[in-house]
Amino acid sequence: MSRQALIGIIMSAWVALAPPSAFGQDKAAKLSKNAHAALDSLYAKVAGAKALGEKAHAILVFPKITKAGLGVGGLHGDGALIKGGKTVGYYSTSGGSFGLQAGVQKYGYAMFFMNDKALQQLDDASGFEVGVGPSVVVMDEGMAKSATTTTMKDDIYAFIFGQKGLMAGLGIQGNKITKTESK
Repeated sequence: MSRQALIGIIMSAWVALAPPSAFGQDKAAKLSKNAHAALDSLYAKVAGAKALGEKAHAILVFPKITKAGLGVGGLHGDGALIKGGKTVGYYSTSGGSFGLQAGVQKYGYAMFFMNDKALQQLDDASGFEVGVGPSVVVMDEGMAKSATTTTMKDDIYAFIFGQKGLMAGLGIQGNKITKTESK
């Protein structure tokens, strides 16, 4: 077995088995505030996101994710689930990657759950793996400008925003979202 294959197996196992973390009320309140501010900022910059948000069943916002790598990489961030304008839960996202890559990047993303079935899959498993289950459409600003709520028929739409730093390369990546508990 090659070294890269072994690293890939180890990173995949780490992502799959990482336990949900818990954090205190202060961190939860700060995360909720940051998630709402990030969503407001996204709405101000991308009109399509605001229109989509008005139709969404719930929105999972990760205001800051940090991704870093040099051959082997990882990412992590905490997020808040917003439903009806209120924070109703907390989640973390973690991932690993390997391949030709180098750099550090910070960004946020928001996932718009368009129906209850898609949202239910977020909690049914012991972790939601991006790319497995309901269809996820990643939107960029150009795509969002031409989309309307009548043309959007998928389960989940994701917007990446606030990218800072540089991360370049080719590799295999896994990403898992897990519900966290607030103490």
